[in-house]
Amino acid sequence: MASDSSEANVNGRETVSLNGEPVVKRLRVSHDSSLRIPKEPQNKVTVVLGAQWGDEGKGKVVDLLAMDADIVCRCQGGNNAGHTVVVDSVEYDFHLLPSGVLNKKAVSFIGNGVVIHLPGLFEEAQKNLQKGKGLQGWEERLKISDRAHLVFNFHQAVDGIQEQQRQQQEGKNLGTTKKGIGPAYSSKAARNGLRVCDLVSDFKVFEDKFRMLAEHFLTMYPNLNLEVDSELAQLKGFAERLRPLVTDGVYFMHQALNGPSKKILVEGANAALLDIDFGTYPFVTSSNCTVGGVCTGLGVPPSYVGRVYGVVKAYTTRVGVGAFPTEQKNETGELLQTRGREFGVTTGRKRRCGWLDLVLVRYAHMVNGFTAIALTKLDILDTVSEIKVGVAYKLDGEPLPSFPANMDVLTRVSVDYETLPGWCCSTESARSFEELPLKAQNYIRFIENFLQVPVKWVGVGKSRESMVKLY
Repeated sequence: MASDSSEANVNGRETVSLNGEPVVKRLRVSHDSSLRIPKEPQNKVTVVLGAQWGDEGKGKVVDLLAMDADIVCRCQGGNNAGHTVVVDSVEYDFHLLPSGVLNKKAVSFIGNGVVIHLPGLFEEAQKNLQKGKGLQGWEERLKISDRAHLVFNFHQAVDGIQEQQRQQQEGKNLGTTKKGIGPAYSSKAARNGLRVCDLVSDFKVFEDKFRMLAEHFLTMYPNLNLEVDSELAQLKGFAERLRPLVTDGVYFMHQALNGPSKKILVEGANAALLDIDFGTYPFVTSSNCTVGGVCTGLGVPPSYVGRVYGVVKAYTTRVGVGAFPTEQKNETGELLQTRGREFGVTTGRKRRCGWLDLVLVRYAHMVNGFTAIALTKLDILDTVSEIKVGVAYKLDGEPLPSFPANMDVLTRVSVDYETLPGWCCSTESARSFEELPLKAQNYIRFIENFLQVPVKWVGVGKSRESMVKLY
């Protein structure tokens, strides 16, 4: 006897099963065989990252590349970053806004990996508007991811309290900018943070969540001075200004990457040795400043990352506390600090200065895979007769095979230096590699040979024109 699943066909009529139920016909789905052929992405992002402890001059490199970019993105950090850009003799300072916002033909995009302090954002825009015409119409060319987290005033207050507690308990602080970045990322990780999409949706729901978050911090820090009602009123006003700028960041980047040909630039904030995972922990920032942060902070697949440019200062600087093997606490350090005008853009703090540390830069290259290097502030070395370059670390007389993770170890290392002759003349008028003094050329070649990465640009002054393209 046939089973229920057997089929019969009577006089060519519709096929039915023996139990009288109609047979479900299997659909044949056509298949596009070209889908199985790997495709190169239509567009790839070009990335600019700091290769030391920040303050390398990334803004100048971004400004150079942003001149013909279609989209300029920030992917991590907050207004703890600081980029200075000089255009038409006007000096603009950026902390949250991508410095590419000066290009009136480009769209500037703040991605989901950035934490945004709205009072800081609008104040920054206003201050730069007063300096020159570069920022006119900035709101018409700025997009902000709806998934970006918000920094509130109480995050900044908590940042200050935490620094004070560290100083009292351990006798040392982390040297944060007190901009609330760490506490905001802590809220994000604790999953009680608030995002841009919350602010521009139902404000009553946002208000309830905001009060809960404020109460959470007040429980942890009873002396916290909170002005919840006034901050909510301020945020309600910002919500109206913000709403036209907000977009689905994932969809925005997907369309940009897979649509018509576009030049997309990503502007890294902070730097490799400040990365929360790969930096000199705990004296680091609270986000991933290395190339992985581009993917997670913008929603960009790894295959869409193209050229990665590392920005390296011709010597080394660091703001705040933490290990610094090549630091020069002497006349050399003072000379570099004075000639380089080494003060933090965000905090105004004096930067610690020392010789170029190629062990550190090589480590940054291992993490980021730099396509090429932009070497900045070479002109600051113009008056130095002998230039030292750190090429190896030793601990208790024994060579270290890699850059140490443990900061107690890093503070104890001794540095092996190569000494190169200085050029003792101005490089500021050079506009090609050949126009640089021979000894300056040799300094650049030494760096290239050590890192096995080409130097594509050399900075010999403050202006956009002073970035000399080598190839």
